[in-house]
Amino acid sequence: HVQLVESGGGSVQTGGSLQVSCTAYGYTYTDVCMGWYRQAPGKEREGVAAIVTGGGSTYYADSVKGRFTISRDNTKDMLYLQMNSLKPEDSGMYYCAADRARWDIVVMMTSGAFGFWGQGTQVTVS
Repeated sequence: HVQLVESGGGSVQTGGSLQVSCTAYGYTYTDVCMGWYRQAPGKEREGVAAIVTGGGSTYYADSVKGRFTISRDNTKDMLYLQMNSLKPEDSGMYYCAADRARWDIVVMMTSGAFGFWGQGTQVTVS
């Protein structure tokens, strides 16, 4: 049984930094795509960033390029999202997602075709 647990959300002022983490339990596949999505009240879910563990390719939404960095510690089954220069529009519930890297990383992120999702962690920028 696969379980994803996010942590590290919180409140920060505009221009500040925050790191959110995701721990994957029970996931044994080696070629995995893991990503971060966010959703603010009244807005559609947005794919923020993703990484493929096999080849190391990454994806970033245009809105976060140059400010956010996704990384993964395979030895600990941990996924991280370092967020710098935060803006109020970065606020929302951040969700971790994972599945086999069945398609191109852009396809997976834009389609949201992940089989496993976490419960989310709230990020508020004011």
